[in-house]
Parts: sequence; C-alpha cells; structure tokens
Amino acid sequence: MWVSKPVYESVPYVYLVSGVCLLGLSVYLDYWHWPTICLLLGVGCLVAGLVIWLRRRDYRHRRDAVDEPLQ
Repeated sequence: MWVSKPVYESVPYVYLVSGVCLLGLSVYLDYWHWPTICLLLGVGCLVAGLVIWLRRRDYRHRRDAVDEPLQ
C-alpha cells in the first residue's frame, strides 16, 4: 500500500498526539471501564509512535552515513 509523503511522515505524530489525548481522557472519564481502556490505548499509541519515529530516524541516519562521500 502506497500513501503520499505528507501522510506517511505524519503517522508517528498522529500516534503520539492520539496517545496523549487518550491518556488525558483516562483521567477525566469515570464510566464503566473506559479509564482503563483509554489508559491502555494511550500507552500503546505512545509506544507505537515512538517506535515508528525512532526506527525511521535510525534508518535515515544510517542511510545518510553510507551516502556520505569519503574524503
């Protein structure tokens, strides 16, 4: 599946913002099991966003290090 570059680049940030929003929601919700659900989903989104962001950063760093010309 191919997506446009702006959408591809924004995915980790969408996960991070969603995670923060869900964690905030877990503080204010007080009905049934919603606080626990929001807490788990929020932590999961934060972890997923960080993993994607760090893996892309490491890949780009390694790619740029290989592409540098020798002096």
